[in-house]
Amino acid sequence: MATIFTRIANGEIPCYKVAENERYLAFLDINPLHEGHTLVIPKAEVDFIFDIEAELHAGLWTFAREIGLAIRKVIPCKRLGITVIGLEVPHAHIHLIPMNSMHDMDFRRPKLTFTPEEFREIATRIASAL
Repeated sequence: MATIFTRIANGEIPCYKVAENERYLAFLDINPLHEGHTLVIPKAEVDFIFDIEAELHAGLWTFAREIGLAIRKVIPCKRLGITVIGLEVPHAHIHLIPMNSMHDMDFRRPKLTFTPEEFREIATRIASAL
């Protein structure tokens, strides 16, 4: 059975898309720690990030870098936190999280809520900075 991220990449489930090409997809986390919290995935369904074929793996990080630079242009933050966690979805993904303190990367914190319109506006701002 396809993961939720594969279903998002295939267009079966909607997302707040930031960027996409033939191999990768970046979209807003719907349970964000901070405004602009973005997930970057390979479209190929691979669970463990280091099982991704070397060229695809390198390209994933290059794609994530581009997204991170765009986030930094439009979301006020001191740093952009990067983490690869997410055991709940067996599909490799990178979290890009704007942060102003170490506390901003604490996944135990309550998640932020945004309206669909606010999510769309955030995704559009990041996409426009690419």
